Amino acid sequence: MRRDVLELRAFYATALGRAARDMVVRQLVEAWGDARGLDLLGLGYTSPFLDLFRARARRVVLAMPAAQGVETWPMGGANLACLADETALPFPGALFDRVLIMHGLEEAQALSALMDEVHRVLSPSGRVIIATVNRNGLWAGAEGTPYGHGRPFTRAQLEATVRDAGLEPLAWSRALYTPPWPPLAPYAEMIEQTASRLIAPASGLILLEAVKQTFAIRPKGSRARVVSPVLRPSPAMPKTAKDALGNGGVLRHT
Repeated sequence: MRRDVLELRAFYATALGRAARDMVVRQLVEAWGDARGLDLLGLGYTSPFLDLFRARARRVVLAMPAAQGVETWPMGGANLACLADETALPFPGALFDRVLIMHGLEEAQALSALMDEVHRVLSPSGRVIIATVNRNGLWAGAEGTPYGHGRPFTRAQLEATVRDAGLEPLAWSRALYTPPWPPLAPYAEMIEQTASRLIAPASGLILLEAVKQTFAIRPKGSRARVVSPVLRPSPAMPKTAKDALGNGGVLRHT
């Protein structure tokens, strides 16, 4: 059973929720830069994470699962969020350049159908970042937060999930090393910087980036030219998500 949208909104209004948001947004900015001119889809509960990209992306749309409920987003502006069947998204195929899934896989009733829809709405060479609760992290047992419910994942399980949907794992990272205890929220930045170097497997979240690959058949007798994309190494982690805007990069290579 999915967490209710009111429960999710209330969590991200707390100091601990804001700290969690900042750690995830930092990873998104590393991977996508400012998303200038791109079409973005947020699937699950992504409003705390995609607000930063609205100014420069061409389009940002949120699809919130029917079992979760929907909220108006952004507040004070034209609504860009909709209630959707996660196994039959109300969008044409190949529409989005980037997709973020957050609070989406852990409580999905039909995981493979959800991922098939993600594949369908991604543009050729489009990329998806899936953030899931780490089975080996402290947040997986934090039932007082939205992260302590549903099905946690290991990195191997997440890679298998995206490959089953016809997507190719491209890069990965981790976030939320801060223990899920509200008194530690003010120290999240310091804890994140230190723990990411010392206890990497204990992160609260695993973030996997995957790409939709398309192939064309060349006519017989012609020599196909194969182009291998070169990924740039990740830049130094910015101190804040705001500082990072405009600095493109990728997550760690798989």
